[in-house]
Amino acid sequence: MKSVELKNKQLSELNVELISLLKAQFGLRMQLATQQLSNTNKLRMIKRDIARVKTFITQRQNNHEER
Repeated sequence: MKSVELKNKQLSELNVELISLLKAQFGLRMQLATQQLSNTNKLRMIKRDIARVKTFITQRQNNHEER
């Protein structure tokens, strides 16, 4: 997910995106544990997307508190 896409989303949409990414990460971790995951790079990409979304959520909350 690109950060340009995240900039245009509201806080509630970011939270929904975070939940879906966490579910995807869980599924990938289970596939990794059962050795069904062929592309292990997906796990790293999902982890970075989660961090990116959490960063935008924190920024939005801080901006909201300042106002």
